[in-house]
Amino acid sequence: MTDVSTTAPAPEGHLRQGRPVRVGVLMTALLMACFAFQLNASMLSPALSSIERSLHASSAEVGMTQTAFFTSAALFSLFLPRLGDLIGRRKVLTGMLALMAVGCVVAALANSVPMLFAGRVIQGVSGPTVPLCLIMLRVEVTEPKKYGTLLGVVTAVNGGIAGIDSLAGGYLADHHGFAAVFWTMALVAALGTVLVATLAPESRAASGTRMDWPGVALLVVSVGAMLIALNEAGKLGAANWPFAGGLVAVSALAFALFWRVQDRGTHPLVATRHLRRRATWATLLTTVLTMTGVFAIMNGLLPAFAQDAEAGLGMSAEQSAWWTLTPYALAGLAMGPLAGRLAATHGYGRILRAGLVGAAATVVLMLLTLDAHSRWLLLAASILVGVAYAGVANIVLNGLGIVHSPRENPGFLPGLNAGAFNLGSGLSFAVIYAVQTAALPEDASSSTGYAAGMIAGVVLLAVAFGTSLLIPKPVAAESE
Repeated sequence: MTDVSTTAPAPEGHLRQGRPVRVGVLMTALLMACFAFQLNASMLSPALSSIERSLHASSAEVGMTQTAFFTSAALFSLFLPRLGDLIGRRKVLTGMLALMAVGCVVAALANSVPMLFAGRVIQGVSGPTVPLCLIMLRVEVTEPKKYGTLLGVVTAVNGGIAGIDSLAGGYLADHHGFAAVFWTMALVAALGTVLVATLAPESRAASGTRMDWPGVALLVVSVGAMLIALNEAGKLGAANWPFAGGLVAVSALAFALFWRVQDRGTHPLVATRHLRRRATWATLLTTVLTMTGVFAIMNGLLPAFAQDAEAGLGMSAEQSAWWTLTPYALAGLAMGPLAGRLAATHGYGRILRAGLVGAAATVVLMLLTLDAHSRWLLLAASILVGVAYAGVANIVLNGLGIVHSPRENPGFLPGLNAGAFNLGSGLSFAVIYAVQTAALPEDASSSTGYAAGMIAGVVLLAVAFGTSLLIPKPVAAESE
């Protein structure tokens, strides 16, 4: 990375404050912010059993604290990028990281599930960290190829810090208890707060307007109700289906009211003409479909198959992580910067579709080789999905949320896209696991259930490929 000061003017629709910043210095601050958020998202997973023992809680109760974090992250992602447009992105990002550190301290001191729940909700304020970092980076780096490369670096961190985050979380929980995990998160979050506050320049949107808090409230209710409904549906046979159905109805009503408020308001959170654009709804729909098709397969189905003693490979939880999640994260981290540069050079849509085809083809490969019970085929499939999804599709989808956002409201689409990632993640576990459960054979040694879930994933990725064709070409973000 060439560490040079940026001298080009900010992109149209943005105001930069202060002197030019060295890109390497800015990247240091932004990457630390992304590290801090990623630790909150992934470092705790190996420590869940330690939390259960320490707080004398059930796995369902501890699982709810995880749901609380991701739901909180999704909801704050809907409006904090827009607030950053209006009052300053550095100010908002610094505040988010500071609150994240506070949430980590609350969780570290937790002696009950409700206190842990509160800490995780506070940590969720950091939800739009990556979108805000990408917007701040775009203000400073206007050359398409360079921005694409750096976008890939920042976004690849969001797919996992080479698996080290999960391994470190497991080590700390085993040797020092779950509180040590949260104290580590708090330390990194505090460091990120200081670096962003001191090294990152301030920027905001050029257009002067006010925050549409009624619109924020309605959108949060709509998306929040849908996320809780999806979480309830994910319980399948144990789900309270009337409750889930009621939440879907509340979500639809709140969104209808949100649309009406946006149509009539003088300072809408997002003008409905922007919601009607193909650049908006096609991008969001492709994100949701892509996440639904691949997320539960890589983060649930494949590790479960690796650990299944009868139908699968009978690995331990630690072994399955080494053979699936760690190589997946490493491959995504290595591919991300290249994917961002390729998108700027050869077209965001073309590279996105290559990633979707690659991800679908790899899931088909998994499907065809399930009965081979080969650790090496499992490893190869994990690496290929890491390259195709985590290293390409995920990078480009995040980038499209930035480059397709309207000039007068640059924070709106990245925020909604972050919500779409979370919505797709929740929907993935509901859909893929429902299909797997419906196809479970009487013979426990059969892989039919896993195969059915993977077929559902391939179908969803194929639909995502179709919707990706509707996303317009972001001409200004691509080099000639």
